[in-house]
Amino acid sequence: MDAELLHSPVVGLAEEEEVDMTDWNLPLAFMKKRHTEKIEGSKALAQSWRMKDRMKTVSVALVLCLNVGVDPPDVVKTSPCARLECWIDPLSMSPQKALETIGANLQKQYENWQPRARYKQSLDPTVDEVKKLCTSLRRNAKEERVLFHYNGHGVPRPTVNGEIWVFNKNYTQYIPLSIYDLQTWMGSPSIFVYDCSNAGIIVKSFKQFALQREQELEVAAINPNHPLAQMPLPPSMKNCIQLAACEANELLPMNPDLPADLFTSCLTTPIKIALRWFCMQKSAKLVPGVTLDLIEKIPGRLNDRRTPLGELNWIFTAITDTIAWNVLPRDLFQKLFRQDLLVASLFRNFLLAERIMRSYNCTPVSSPRLPPTYMHAMWQAWDLAVDICLSQLPTIIEEGTAFRHSPFFAEQLTAFQVWLTMGVENRNPPEQLPIVLQVLLSQVHRLRALDLLGRFLDLGPWAVSLALSVGIFPYVLKLLQSSARELRPLLVFIWAKILAVDSSCQADLVKDNGHKYFLSVLADPYMPAEHRTMAVFILAVIVNNYNTGQEACLQGNLIAICLEQLNDPHPLLRQWVAICLGRIWQNFDSARWCGVRDSAHEKLYSLLSDPIPEVRCAAVFALGTFVGNSAERTDHSTTIDHNVAMMLAQLINDGSPIVRKELVVALSHLVVQYESNFCTVALQFIEEEKNYAVPSPANSTETGNVTPGRDSPAIPRLRSVNSYTNLRAATTARTLNKSLQNLNLNEEGGPAAFSPGNLSTSSSASSTLGSPDNDEYLLSFETIDKMRRVSSYSSLNSLIGVSFNSVYTQIWRVLLHLAADPFPDVSDLAMKVLNSIAYKATLNARTQRILDSGSLTQSAPASPTSKGTLIHQAGASHRSKRSSSPSSGSPPMPGASSSSLTNEVPKPPVREGPPSRPPYTPTLGGQAPHSQQFPRTRKMFDKGPDQTAEDGDETAAHRNFISVSLQTGLCDWSAKYFAQPVMKIPEEHDLESQVRKEREWRFLRNARVRRQSQRITQRGVTRLDDQIFINRNPGVPSVVKFHPFNPCIAVADKDSICFWDWEKGERLDYFYNGNPRYTRITAMEYLNGHDCSLLLTATDDGALRIWKNFADQRNPEMVTAWQGLSDMLPTTRVFGKSCRNFQSSCMTRDCRDAHGCSGTKAECWSLH
Repeated sequence: MDAELLHSPVVGLAEEEEVDMTDWNLPLAFMKKRHTEKIEGSKALAQSWRMKDRMKTVSVALVLCLNVGVDPPDVVKTSPCARLECWIDPLSMSPQKALETIGANLQKQYENWQPRARYKQSLDPTVDEVKKLCTSLRRNAKEERVLFHYNGHGVPRPTVNGEIWVFNKNYTQYIPLSIYDLQTWMGSPSIFVYDCSNAGIIVKSFKQFALQREQELEVAAINPNHPLAQMPLPPSMKNCIQLAACEANELLPMNPDLPADLFTSCLTTPIKIALRWFCMQKSAKLVPGVTLDLIEKIPGRLNDRRTPLGELNWIFTAITDTIAWNVLPRDLFQKLFRQDLLVASLFRNFLLAERIMRSYNCTPVSSPRLPPTYMHAMWQAWDLAVDICLSQLPTIIEEGTAFRHSPFFAEQLTAFQVWLTMGVENRNPPEQLPIVLQVLLSQVHRLRALDLLGRFLDLGPWAVSLALSVGIFPYVLKLLQSSARELRPLLVFIWAKILAVDSSCQADLVKDNGHKYFLSVLADPYMPAEHRTMAVFILAVIVNNYNTGQEACLQGNLIAICLEQLNDPHPLLRQWVAICLGRIWQNFDSARWCGVRDSAHEKLYSLLSDPIPEVRCAAVFALGTFVGNSAERTDHSTTIDHNVAMMLAQLINDGSPIVRKELVVALSHLVVQYESNFCTVALQFIEEEKNYAVPSPANSTETGNVTPGRDSPAIPRLRSVNSYTNLRAATTARTLNKSLQNLNLNEEGGPAAFSPGNLSTSSSASSTLGSPDNDEYLLSFETIDKMRRVSSYSSLNSLIGVSFNSVYTQIWRVLLHLAADPFPDVSDLAMKVLNSIAYKATLNARTQRILDSGSLTQSAPASPTSKGTLIHQAGASHRSKRSSSPSSGSPPMPGASSSSLTNEVPKPPVREGPPSRPPYTPTLGGQAPHSQQFPRTRKMFDKGPDQTAEDGDETAAHRNFISVSLQTGLCDWSAKYFAQPVMKIPEEHDLESQVRKEREWRFLRNARVRRQSQRITQRGVTRLDDQIFINRNPGVPSVVKFHPFNPCIAVADKDSICFWDWEKGERLDYFYNGNPRYTRITAMEYLNGHDCSLLLTATDDGALRIWKNFADQRNPEMVTAWQGLSDMLPTTRVFGKSCRNFQSSCMTRDCRDAHGCSGTKAECWSLH
């Protein structure tokens, strides 16, 4: 386009509008979750839903003190008066028969709620009979709960001294029975029901006596000589529950239309008394034709939900559960409504008793005390359900019309759906949640209920915990027995949510054969990939560190099913199939050999080149656990391990740090299995470097040239290593092996006894490992520098066919390279492995003067004979203070200057050399990795300046250091996907979210900057007279980069980056880039400059690092880092081209490619 056309206002406006739209359409690089989140699992929520002390009421004592025909002296009854006891009129038959009939009826009423309990009646008893009954039931119940039901309608009211009344043998006197004695006989746990006037007195006395017992227990525990200590300890009453008919100053209702035992009727026959009470209300007149006699004829059974009576009972259970869950504290709800079936039923019915008896000025009492529930809004829903049911009774009974089911559950599901759809964040839980669980019992509403339940669980871990506390678990566990295909997607989704939050459910699934359900889903080719992904995630949880689950799934052919899904187009499915495989054969040799027979490891190789980093990472995890089994090795298994190791070694230059981290862990499994072999390799590296000088970093010039000085010692010589592809790795190898010489190898303190000749006397080992007289394997430092230009780690592809005696050496070199990785987490893990084995090798060398010469001479070594104690990372527990001087090569400790990331910049210390390096800010926050607490060129196995070598006592504490502490957290982090909302609109797409608003603001700013630049361009600038910014940078500037839209300038010196606000003249940030001392920053580029900016830095060793959270008073964090050019040399100064046009390549190639050039080679990296 011509220059005149470019300055045209019309064209400018059109381009501006197009650019503004482009801001929304431009791709964003390095903004995946693996870049923005810390790779770790979510914090485990405290799960209180699973009752640890689940109980059962196994014995019931029914004590009836009625004395039919004789009224107690302290109660004046009205005439007419309430007479019915257990719905029996005692005056309609002889007193003795009436007493027996009432006792039998009461037992039947309780049996409706707990048919398997042991019932004992005590009718008009004496004190001795009550004692005998209670002690007998407690003895048989052992640690289970016993119920004591007391009806005192025929005896005086309880006394303020804590006594209830029974009879003498001749029924001529009322005999008091102390509650204290009753406590002693009943023991704990127990539940007491008191149906008598002034029953609240008993509750108060019970608590006083319980407190007295606690004090007696304390005295006996403190003073063994106290008389109480010589007596049997009284039982604790902490687990006792009480239900009383009224307060301490209240009498029972005497309305003749009500039963005399109204409280007992509410507790044991709630539907019957509720219907009678409803008909006695004024509102019942709105339902014509319904009488008390008609209520007795209501058809159906309580346990048949298809009948009117059964449906009312079902609705009543749902409503009382809902009221309790919404009103009671969670722990109290669990104790009373989920711990014991009989207790739960009694307390549900107690809510009804409170509602009915309060209408007659009588207040039931409980211990523990419940909040008032008689005015809860859900009672109106109950009244409506009763109204709808009773209105049909006349036609059903007289004309035989069909019963129309209540719309209660459908309406409650609609209310729950409204809560899910129309609600806002941070609101109270939906009160209908317990009803949703009840609806799961109905085939009519089950599908809709499961769908709504899944949507609720998708809100997050808090919703899962809430549903579990309500009691979802037994419902959805039983549904796994259903064969309905339409339920499969819903149940798989729900179980994925549950197991993502609480993996302890794995045992319950295996116990009930629930794993077979998910095996069938995974094997079903007609199931969508999303549902198969959830199924394999569930199976991966079932087999995770759970041997019973591994055996069950192995028998279910899980390995073969997973192998069929390895090449599925859905990346998340591929990822979790690999994780599932890795978990099923982790420490389970039977599954490993099953995988060998199916060539599982070879099939997993294809995922090592998967375009998705998470999939590659999962494949590395699976192969790592494949070689990490602790069973004894045969030649066959050793061969497989070696092949897997060499395949894994090809990922050494993978662009994703999460893959390289998992690679270190996978190789550490191999190191653990073949520890003795790797100890031999480590010692061999030590001996080879013993006589060679290590070039001092001081010889490196400021420009990064690593050239030996004129007066330097003899040029060091190293064996030719094709896998060495970068100077940092070579230097690391030399310093690593040199530093091992500092560890005493014998008591005299000298290493002379261990020469290469002592390590191996066979010609095979000598030709493989090399000797000082063999120039074929010993190359000068200059030769390695030249070879590094044309060699790369890709040459490892040709090593698979090499004799096995070199496998351990090659893996050791891979670990050496990873120890110098540009991403600190990777190098930190590799350092732990190297330090552990090297320290172990030197520790063994103190007591063993000659190692087994055959350990590296066989073409296929046998299993290692000793695994020894794995030593912890040298210096990990004794952190040494580091100097901030540049000569030390290490940055100051994080936190050395609290203002390093604020506008108040710390003054650099006075020195003669270049400006001081700023405090290094550890990536991802928190403590700096071990590898960053020492110079990059430090002695890698040195334990630090302040630490001695006497760590023998610490060996036992670190026996499994490598296998236990080396974890990447990838699997737990991947599982977070299923715990987080998947149906929710992402924040970036939510027009009202803060993220969206911030993005809109940035894009408006971009448009404003473009307009300003356009006006300046149109006006033209002929002279540069105005000085906008001048300041002194802490280091000598080498690269300067302006932000495209912010008034921010990034200035890089050799190894640090400073950010300036050129409008205000303020320094915004200054942090250490993390590159080794002998390298320097050669290029920088902003990524995502139009949005959330990242900074890409390139150094002349071929490493690329990407940073976020810079220049905004937050800790800069490294997003990712990788070796952009694997064969770069510090002497080649052209790596700046790797960043050139990086932004434009991101724009034009959809963030797919980044280019690097070393003058002899160009590489293209996918940014996905």
